[in-house]
Amino acid sequence: MGLLTQLLTLPLAPVRGVGWVVDRVVEAAEQEYYDPAPVERELAALERELLAGRIDQAAFEEREDLLLDRLEEIEAFRRGDPAP
Repeated sequence: MGLLTQLLTLPLAPVRGVGWVVDRVVEAAEQEYYDPAPVERELAALERELLAGRIDQAAFEEREDLLLDRLEEIEAFRRGDPAP
C-alpha cells in the first residue's frame, strides 16, 4: 500500500480493526467447536456409564450415534468437505 492510499483509507482503520477481531473470534470458536477431544471424552464417559449399569443399551446406542455423527462432522470439516 502506498502512502497516499494509507492516508485516504485511514478513516476506515477502525472498521478494518473490528473486522480483524471478528475473524479471530470466529477462528477461535471454530477451533473449539470442531475439537474432537471433548466428543471423544464424552464417548468414553458414556461407555463407563453403560459398563457401570447406570444406562441401558438402548440409551447408550442412541447417544453413541449422536456422538459418532458429531465426530464425522468434525472430520469432514477438517478435510474441508462442504457442510451438509
